[in-house]
Amino acid sequence: MQTPHSPLPLVVENLTFRYERRELPAIKNISFSIQPGQIILLAGSSGCGKTTLMRCINGLAPTIYKGEMSGKISVFGHDVTQLSLLQLSQHVGTLLQDPERQIVASHVLNEVAFGLENLGVPRLRILQRVDKTLEYLGIDHLKYKETFKLSGGEKQKVALAGVLVMEPKLLLLDEPLASLDPASAAEALKLFKRLAEDGISILLVEHRVEDVLAIEPDLIMFMEDGEITYQGDVKGFLEIADFSKVKLPAEIVAQRAKSIQFPQRTRSFEPDTSSELLRFENVSFQYRQDLPLTLKNINFSIHKGEITAILGHNGAGKTTLVKHALGLLKPTSGTVYLDGKDTRKMTIAEAAHTIGYVFQSPTQMLFAPTVEQELTFGPQNLGFSKEEIQKNVDWAIQTVHLEGEKQTPPLALSFGQQKRVSIASVLSMKSRILMMDEPTAGQDYWNYHSFMSSILDMPGYDAILFITHDLDLAIAYANRVILMANGQIIRDGAPEEVLKDISTLEKAHVLPTSLLSLNLKLLPKTKKFLRAELLANFI
Repeated sequence: MQTPHSPLPLVVENLTFRYERRELPAIKNISFSIQPGQIILLAGSSGCGKTTLMRCINGLAPTIYKGEMSGKISVFGHDVTQLSLLQLSQHVGTLLQDPERQIVASHVLNEVAFGLENLGVPRLRILQRVDKTLEYLGIDHLKYKETFKLSGGEKQKVALAGVLVMEPKLLLLDEPLASLDPASAAEALKLFKRLAEDGISILLVEHRVEDVLAIEPDLIMFMEDGEITYQGDVKGFLEIADFSKVKLPAEIVAQRAKSIQFPQRTRSFEPDTSSELLRFENVSFQYRQDLPLTLKNINFSIHKGEITAILGHNGAGKTTLVKHALGLLKPTSGTVYLDGKDTRKMTIAEAAHTIGYVFQSPTQMLFAPTVEQELTFGPQNLGFSKEEIQKNVDWAIQTVHLEGEKQTPPLALSFGQQKRVSIASVLSMKSRILMMDEPTAGQDYWNYHSFMSSILDMPGYDAILFITHDLDLAIAYANRVILMANGQIIRDGAPEEVLKDISTLEKAHVLPTSLLSLNLKLLPKTKKFLRAELLANFI
């Protein structure tokens, strides 16, 4: 319990930090403090400085991420600049945006035990704490699994276990919901609330602001261009927040948008069932003979003009399914046809002429020394002319709003910016089918709506398919929804039909949102699902 003279978990005073290869500071004049057991939500656009602030608090900047820092950070009364990373890790736990960058061991048990082993904790004590943590998170069934075979959501939970097992009193959570299905995200938020009630202080960076409001954070801070522009309670934030930049409850957005005219998309996608681009025929798949089937008798086709959202729980088989379309995986049984050709008889290079695929984790894709070279690589290998390459690269980089980062190393950018680079690197190839795995992960509200709208308005794509945990993204942009659970397709059809079946949604761990509820309420008037801003005309 905090006594009147106990130091606060975190005090930040006039903090400014500039990376050594950048002219301008990434963050400037940041001041705030956290009380014991308090949850602070830190929101803001991708690249505004949220991750940099966390790096300063946990000591990674300027120790690992070199640069100039001024101001002061105190953790439980200790100046962070006077503590080693090992010492800091016993006070501060950090969960990164991308679990791929945090997991180092090949098995879950070794991964969760890693930090304690580095502290020299006795083996029996390590095993006890690992078991306690895995049980606390409800993932004890993963204890002996190989980490590289986990789904994105499972990796996120294992990474969190590796943090919690250290028993920190201050938690820094950087986009912890990004890889989680809605039901798992709701469970994670309840867990964070429970941790806070147990006295742990939490600084939570998250773009899914509406979701976090469910656990009633004690304070909200909003950052823009490296500075905190709002610091206060939830009520005050909802009154001043720009709904074009922050995802707010749909009813609030629709009411506020009544006096504003929003343009409709200029390009219309109309499904043409006579033009088949991709077909799955009785496809089943297992990674190993001693493992259960990941996909079970999958049958569906993608046609010209379809914008298809694939929804489902973590581990449902969504990513495994789309990797079959490109030929990265081959069916255990059944056949996948791309443009009428069996993908078993095609090289991945041949398939890339038809399908452009954006991986879930940008670190699996990015390798070039600059953003511009990253975007140039694909079209060069497809044999585009210099003029076509330049035109495509310029369009792609404008679409994801990274014009100022052409000469920046992609891996030096924030996770959200890396995700946009990975999307742009596929956009520059102008494939007929665009497939994206979690395109909105790490993206702020304005950016993901902006680039999705740009993609849909740009001629050239015959079909678009995206995996997402963001139900509202499917509502706003898809004209078809495929719902998956346990390796099977359980519903397939128009969003207005599939998403009204709440009991089936719950089987896939997809939870209704305020936007879905408002759309269902107004559907007799609208006849189709719309973004919250456009629903204003029907209230």
